[in-house]
Amino acid sequence: MRAQLRRRLEMAERVRDFLRAHKMDGVGEGLGLAKLEALVERAQVLADQQRVGVALTRRATRHRKDVRVALQQTILRYLRVVGRVAAKQKGELANEFSMPPANATNQALLSAARTTLEKAKAQQEVLVSLGMTAQVVDDLAKALGEFEQTLEATRAGRREHVGARADLDAIGAEIAEQVQLLDGVVQYRFGNDAELMGAWASARNVLGPFKPKEQKSGEGGSQTPKAA
Repeated sequence: MRAQLRRRLEMAERVRDFLRAHKMDGVGEGLGLAKLEALVERAQVLADQQRVGVALTRRATRHRKDVRVALQQTILRYLRVVGRVAAKQKGELANEFSMPPANATNQALLSAARTTLEKAKAQQEVLVSLGMTAQVVDDLAKALGEFEQTLEATRAGRREHVGARADLDAIGAEIAEQVQLLDGVVQYRFGNDAELMGAWASARNVLGPFKPKEQKSGEGGSQTPKAA
């Protein structure tokens, strides 16, 4: 979540808490508190969705990296060596198992591994008779399945967090509008109460709560409130 949006959501929670603490006739029903509470609740759900999506994407990326290493440096390399050895007795196997470059894209690696699996299955009996372990075919099929799963997990994770981020941006804009509306209500109800208005200004400051100007600089200084 972007820092600006996170600060706006934190501000919305402070505003909600202020309004809950200082009951005002009408505000809780028709003038915006209920709507603000609903927006905050929806934003919290979307924020959780975004975090889950990001975590899923990162986890899939880490797993895919491990599977790539196993595919490129172990399984496909082994099959290429087996093909070269077998070619001494069966010449057509010399170039059956090509090795994709280390920087191959995910799709290029996937395509090359699928082709190798098909050829290894087709020539499995011959290759086993020439010294290949039969287990490698199963290992390749398993690694391919895991690789494909990580790609799908990445796509799903991105859908989750990208969709949530777009919705959060919209919610953030609604929250800003709602706080502006509520500011007018609070100004009308508490405009003559300097202490409450200071607390309100601190609550709706997007940069976070600030200390009153009369505090000494050694105690943290003051911060000019910034409206939503």
